[in-house]
Amino acid sequence: LVFIQYNRLSAADLEPLPNKHVDTGMGLDRVVSVLQNVDSNYKTDLFSPLLDTVQKMLGHTDAERVANFTPYRVIADHARAAAFLIADGVVPGNTGRNYVTRMIIRRAARFGRKLGFDEPFLAEVAATVVREYGHAYPELVKNSKAITRTLTQEEVRFQRTVDLGAEHLDRLIAGLTARGEHTLDGDTAFELYSTYGLPLEITRDILQERNLAVDEPGFRAAMEAHKTVSGAGPLSAAEASGEGVERYRQLLAELQSEGALGLEVEYDPYGPLTIEEPVAALLVNGRRVQTAATGDPVEVVMGRTPFYIEMGGQVGDTGVIRHLPGDAAAPPQWEVRVDAASRRVAGLIVLAGAVVRGSPAEGDRAIAEVDEQRRRDIMRNHTATHLLHAELRAVLGEHANQAGSLVAPDRLRFDFRHDAAVSPDELADIARRVNADILANHPVRTDVQSQSKAKSEGAMALFTEKYGDVVRTIKIGADKPFSYELCGGTHVRQTADIGPFVFIGESSVGAGLRRVEAVTGRGALELIEQRLTLLDTTAARLRVPAEQLAGKVAAMLDEAQAAQKEKDRLQRELAQIKFEATLMQAQDVKGIVVLAAVIEDVSADTLRELTDRFRQRVPSGVAVLGAAIGGRVSLVASVSDDLTQRGLDANKIIKAVAKTVGGSGGGKAILAQAGGKDPSRLAEALAQVPGLVAEALER
Repeated sequence: LVFIQYNRLSAADLEPLPNKHVDTGMGLDRVVSVLQNVDSNYKTDLFSPLLDTVQKMLGHTDAERVANFTPYRVIADHARAAAFLIADGVVPGNTGRNYVTRMIIRRAARFGRKLGFDEPFLAEVAATVVREYGHAYPELVKNSKAITRTLTQEEVRFQRTVDLGAEHLDRLIAGLTARGEHTLDGDTAFELYSTYGLPLEITRDILQERNLAVDEPGFRAAMEAHKTVSGAGPLSAAEASGEGVERYRQLLAELQSEGALGLEVEYDPYGPLTIEEPVAALLVNGRRVQTAATGDPVEVVMGRTPFYIEMGGQVGDTGVIRHLPGDAAAPPQWEVRVDAASRRVAGLIVLAGAVVRGSPAEGDRAIAEVDEQRRRDIMRNHTATHLLHAELRAVLGEHANQAGSLVAPDRLRFDFRHDAAVSPDELADIARRVNADILANHPVRTDVQSQSKAKSEGAMALFTEKYGDVVRTIKIGADKPFSYELCGGTHVRQTADIGPFVFIGESSVGAGLRRVEAVTGRGALELIEQRLTLLDTTAARLRVPAEQLAGKVAAMLDEAQAAQKEKDRLQRELAQIKFEATLMQAQDVKGIVVLAAVIEDVSADTLRELTDRFRQRVPSGVAVLGAAIGGRVSLVASVSDDLTQRGLDANKIIKAVAKTVGGSGGGKAILAQAGGKDPSRLAEALAQVPGLVAEALER
């Protein structure tokens, strides 16, 4: 039982909660174990089909199943958890809930390998999860292909990394044992994770099997240090201790007792973008002040605000707060730039920015005004994101669910589940469909209703977001909406308000995750204008109408390719002519023809062709040719078949020569190649060849 009684403000300060609770931990599994009168959750019919599947796949007897019950339990439990997580859009990753998904898949995979699985197997166990639970949890059935695909990909990826990590850990364990130690230090455990991809949980499991332990606090300290170095530093001391939160809580209580605020700051980002309201409080550097001066960083509290607070992928609003003089003809005496709105504690919203001019004071009448143009750009991109989501699913499949987004004024970014790059044809199709949706001028309707009602009507919700009992929904479409999502963001009233939609990028952001970026409205128009200008300028320079530009460019590329081929042919012929003269430089080394020469202005392919030509002209001989190509050295060595029987080896010769030019290489006894970094020593390197040949013959 967990008794929920206090809010911890700091290490020593506990604040009693207004409502106290007891968490019994009586979840579904435990309830079923009681109802079915068994002594373990894993002996209920919630788990037995999964355990049966594992047993059937392994071909184990009942006795073997009992003897290996711990691995069986881990596989069944983790396969079920992973299936539900993936169905909810949580794919394997390196942070947060994504890391949890990766960790439980990898832990199950490791226990499977201990039982004897040497190929991916979790997808088959997950198929049993879908079959047994799918009637109650239809999202499992709906996303079954994504579950199968993701599990298999992660198992394959883990098999490639765990062997290397576990092998390194085995060496570390041997060292611990030799030193008589029993705990792996945290820094080393973190190196296993960061370098070899071995999760802490897997490291801990392996160590526990050897009656050893890992310094988990040390691991987490190493991880925090890594985050700090990489720019994701830890919380400040005040934040970590809760002092900052308590300061804002006290401010809220003060304002309520003073009558400057009611129960909370009224938050309405969906109404007018301008409101008139007195300044309830001013904070400079986190401290309440009566007045602020020009240039001060300031936080302003007002009784209500139209500024949107960043959440759900949508960035927050910016704008200004101006003094409202008593005389309408008088100019404002001060102005504050608003950079962000944030909810510091429940009920208290502050507008953070800086004093641009004048000296604002508590109690001053003021106008708070959201930057309208920026807000409208954001609204266009947010509604376009909903259209994009619907069309991605229509074109790529229903598995292409949202996995993250950014809605900013200058662009939108959308992450979704898909295990392959989106082709140019698919992107073009999606863009056409989104623009058709925009031109159709569908109504965009917002509604506030119970979460259960919205979901029963088919509204999509994101696993990564938290929703209350009452939710805001966005429907796009008239009679039968083709987009229906839970969303707290701001949107246009009809899709034609979005303007043009243009993709600007598509990329991978992780296993099974793709990202597209796009612009709409003013940003899209600017991009279209830039590209049309570039098109017209290029067409004018090539002296063809714009509509004939593609054909002209294709013809020019064909001509350039043909010219390059002719150039290469002529260079090869010239090189062969020069090579005839180079053959005159061949030396006699103990009765063997040896040619070591620098060839100017040739490609690596031509260098190999000249080596072949040497073999044709000199049936019994040794040639080592070198060239400086693009600031690097290319070398080719050839030894005729008969000379290999006398101990000459092109592979050994080329390696010795390549060392001088800072390179390496290899090949067969009759033909070898190498590269190097220092063209200035090429002649010096080739000068070694006669000596290397003589030395080999003396052995």
